[in-house]
Amino acid sequence: MTSFADTATAQRLDRAAEALRANGFATEILPDAAAARSRVAELIPQGASVFTGASETLRLSSIEADINAGERYFGVRAKVLAMDRATEADEIRRLTATPDYVMGSVHAVTETGSLVVASATGSQLPAYAGGARHAIWIAGAQKIVPDLETALRRVDEHCLPLESERARAAYGVPSVVGRLLVMHKEVHPGRATVLLLRGPIGF
Repeated sequence: MTSFADTATAQRLDRAAEALRANGFATEILPDAAAARSRVAELIPQGASVFTGASETLRLSSIEADINAGERYFGVRAKVLAMDRATEADEIRRLTATPDYVMGSVHAVTETGSLVVASATGSQLPAYAGGARHAIWIAGAQKIVPDLETALRRVDEHCLPLESERARAAYGVPSVVGRLLVMHKEVHPGRATVLLLRGPIGF
């Protein structure tokens, strides 16, 4: 049986990229995380507000630190973490839902050109789904799957156990699939970019 951690072949990666482009997602295939990090710096202009979804891919590639720990961008996540959730909940919701750019990863990319994102709380999903002016997703080659049915299996069988392990270490509780976003098509030209890596990264 093929493992959900296996790296997709170049042919499968090309097939997924072609399908994503046909569905309106500007898609590039890059060699590794370092190339993605450089490309993100080219895609996002200085001073833009950027919300980063919780993502091992962004953490491991150092993109999360570039955005939230540096001075080049207005890092929405860093701003929100310093706010009072009891008294500033409305402002937090506005900041996270409508940034200039939202960045993250996905849990599966289908060879038919769809993106699948699972979330415990759904905090990043409004921006992913259309609230952000621009969206950028980075996905390792192990996330390529044949179809939506297999993508949902990957979420439950592969991603959730790994994310639960991370959540237990960070928060003391396991994760859940509380929200699920499936993106089949991008209807606004130039809004969404997918950076596919030839190697694996993240969950």
